[in-house]
Amino acid sequence: MSPSSKKPVVITVVVLVVFFVGLLVFFGSKNKPPVTPKPVISVVATSSYKAIGTSVQGRKIEAYTYGNGTTHLLFAGGMHGGYEWNSVLLAYQFMDYLDKNPTFIPNNLTVTVIPTINPDGVYEVTGKEGRFTVADVSTNQKVLATGRFNADNVDLNRNFDCNWQPKGTWQSKTTSAGTAPFSEPGASTVRDFVMEYKPVSVVFWHSASGSVYASECHNGIIPATLDIMNAYAHASGYSAVKSFDAYPVTGDSEGWLASIGIPALTVELKTHNTIEWNQNLAGIKALFAYYTKKSG
Repeated sequence: MSPSSKKPVVITVVVLVVFFVGLLVFFGSKNKPPVTPKPVISVVATSSYKAIGTSVQGRKIEAYTYGNGTTHLLFAGGMHGGYEWNSVLLAYQFMDYLDKNPTFIPNNLTVTVIPTINPDGVYEVTGKEGRFTVADVSTNQKVLATGRFNADNVDLNRNFDCNWQPKGTWQSKTTSAGTAPFSEPGASTVRDFVMEYKPVSVVFWHSASGSVYASECHNGIIPATLDIMNAYAHASGYSAVKSFDAYPVTGDSEGWLASIGIPALTVELKTHNTIEWNQNLAGIKALFAYYTKKSG
């Protein structure tokens, strides 16, 4: 057979091979189980968790940090422990929202949430370590009032270094403010965190008057404090109040922050048992917009 006569045979063989291979692939794929797509792992916003201190009774004071921007904002609940347990639940609600919405934080911001500064006071009222639900909260008014203080019976928001005195005032009551500024682990933990990470502003969630208060110590109100007070209040619908004057307050955290040049807000929820999530989310968005514009 001449070389030219071999070409049709070779072509035919190649065609047949391709045909049978195709059949094998087709029928083989029909007998294979369906391929299950790999789950898509969501990227959450949490960038770090740290136990930044411990309470008098050894409970963790925890900080959760989100985002990687150069402008750092701090939000904190539970200064008054179980007496203001709704401020703790609001902090957890905010953390859950950040986990589910990782793109919520602008690129220029880092956000830290300390859900409770006074875990001993929370435990007094809920009997829970860490997270709790409304069903865990005691309805005993005496227990709730006791839950305001830490295990040393100190009001932590009278233990900071702004006009500190050994005795503080809460409503018509006299309370212990500790043996010296920052004598209590809750207050010293906040101080150490602020001095290390240097947030540009701090929001403390409290209850219950439905207002946003500015902060000051010896040198009046920092202008930026008024800006963020008005931004949060206008967006949330809470009242904006420059100065708390219902009774004298000494040794408060917001005043101490003002004394070192950091704008701080007291955001008071309307009641002791609601978190008013949508209102506070609007306030948070307004702060984010303010600091994004300021850095832009």
